[in-house]
Amino acid sequence: MTASVVLWTASLCKPDPGYGGWAHVRRNADGTLAGAAGGERRVGGARMALTAVIEALAALPGLPADAAVTLHFADPVLAAELVASDGAYAMAEPEAWTAARKLLAARPLLTLSPLPDTAPAAGFLKAWADFGLDTAKTRGTFKAAIPRPNLLKFPG
Repeated sequence: MTASVVLWTASLCKPDPGYGGWAHVRRNADGTLAGAAGGERRVGGARMALTAVIEALAALPGLPADAAVTLHFADPVLAAELVASDGAYAMAEPEAWTAARKLLAARPLLTLSPLPDTAPAAGFLKAWADFGLDTAKTRGTFKAAIPRPNLLKFPG
């Protein structure tokens, strides 16, 4: 088995539906960090939570399938939804749901782990998701890398 990768995700939507933002950070096996944030207009919270997962898992294209991946997520409902066959997220966002499930299925060594609101990593990610939401208000749908100087402050 190859080394492991750790992912953290967070999202928000104000109001729901309304403007949304998401963010993810990845700690590679060598300890380096990478991350991205984005946002959309006229979107619901379920879509933003799924988009954070999709973006985080899609950022692993060169990672072998047998690499262990741990996914920490700030949405408390998300874990139950991701293992359900027809949860509320699947009904609200069928396309995003299908994409997320496909990426999850491609990772046989995947551990899902809630990220408590009190965790320092949650605050960092929610600040970037909020940045995504605010930027979407003026620019529309977008995605950008989290700058390396900011990633160096990641507490996870």
